[in-house]
Amino acid sequence: MRTGEVFALTWNDIDLENKIIKINKTVYSKIKDDKGRWFLGTTKTKGSCREVFICDTLYKILSNYKEKQKLLKKKYGRKYKKYELEPIKNKYGKTNEYKIVENKYKNLKSVEMVFTKNNGLYVGTDIIKYPFRIIHNELGIKNCRFYDLRGSYATQILRKGAEIRDVADILGHSRIETTENYYIASSEKTRKEANNIFEKVVQSDIINEITKNYIKHFT
Repeated sequence: MRTGEVFALTWNDIDLENKIIKINKTVYSKIKDDKGRWFLGTTKTKGSCREVFICDTLYKILSNYKEKQKLLKKKYGRKYKKYELEPIKNKYGKTNEYKIVENKYKNLKSVEMVFTKNNGLYVGTDIIKYPFRIIHNELGIKNCRFYDLRGSYATQILRKGAEIRDVADILGHSRIETTENYYIASSEKTRKEANNIFEKVVQSDIINEITKNYIKHFT
């Protein structure tokens, strides 16, 4: 998922029973006022609206995380932050985005954001900045953004045999060329692996016999 898609998730978007995540919006920041600065809007493209399946490992993590949030809500009680969505209309009177505001206003659509701080505080994509920096320092990683994990995901599963059309759909790409051109990494190691794969493909008793006879002919 794109960074904005991840941190736009609400618990209504995550179907743990059927192990599906529904991706239909993104979060972004605007100029801050007394109500905050985070907004929910449409995904990057129409094709970005999609459903992705939850693997067993992620299912365990999300289930445990949801239980943890329930305990934190009890711990903080009334001090736990709650949010609602304030419709924002454009000059034509059409609602095309929602502002995420604290639950102090009436007649708004309540929302349960997935990724918040322990006290329920919602800080949008900022929530990943500090822990991601710590992970970088611990592992000695340089020049890697949270967004770059999409490319790592695509490269890894394609090399394990996934079909590129499936990967493109999961990433929200309508054109597989986008996946091929921007999300599949090549390195000296992977090019050597490709060469080794070809070596295994061409190996056979007939090829070995031809090679032997060819060498024998010139010795």
